Amino acid sequence: MTYLAAVVQMTSASDKAANLQKAERMIRLAAARGARLVALPETFNWRGKRSEEAEAAESLTGESLKTMAGLARQLEIFLLAGSITEHVPGATRRYNTSVLFGPDGSQLAVYRKIHLFDIDLPGRVTVRESEAKMPGSEVVSIGTELGRIGLSVCYDLRFPELYRRLVYDGATIITVPSAFTFPTGEAHWEVLLRARAIENQCYVLAPAQFGMNVHGFADYGNSMIVDPWGRVLARAADQEGVLVAPIDMEYLERVRRELPALAHARLR
Repeated sequence: MTYLAAVVQMTSASDKAANLQKAERMIRLAAARGARLVALPETFNWRGKRSEEAEAAESLTGESLKTMAGLARQLEIFLLAGSITEHVPGATRRYNTSVLFGPDGSQLAVYRKIHLFDIDLPGRVTVRESEAKMPGSEVVSIGTELGRIGLSVCYDLRFPELYRRLVYDGATIITVPSAFTFPTGEAHWEVLLRARAIENQCYVLAPAQFGMNVHGFADYGNSMIVDPWGRVLARAADQEGVLVAPIDMEYLERVRRELPALAHARLR
């Protein structure tokens, strides 16, 4: 089985309506180009000041995900709503949550980001995601007609044990919606994406935020689709846009058969 998948590169800001309109245009473009699976970046629907985050947060039945469910159903596609800031009743912090929709608009999988990004690069960027977010605890994958899809978000990429667990659960496609900072992205983004693809013999879909963000630093962009041999099938230019590339499940099976590293793994 071979089909087309798409990743969307965006520059999201604090105007939620504008972000959703932009995401819809790009999703429709991807579907028009034949994509059966479309993935949006991390925090695609809203990126704003920390002080405004509680108000901007939504439930799993809120406006943003209702819009995504409707698009998935109308276009008859699998749609990854990269991530939203999920409201948690009674809590002072929120989740960074990725949701996969099926072609009927149903929520197939909900993943709450496990690894939170706390970093201080003096003179360049300081981020304390854990001040406003809670970590998730569940490893999430879901079987679909397109293959078993394993979910992750951004900083998760640095923790290979998560991806090995996804593969042992049967994942053949891994999604990594992200907002990598420019310094860390320039140094490590491609290397880590290709490593996760190679060591797990999976397709990796990595939609990303791009350009100067509302926090005053740059996101790296370079959204990618990587195949199970570690080849970069598609890579975004320095602009917003849509990438499309083929997902060939027979090729994935051949890679795993001819180089059976997963079968040889001793530490499980």
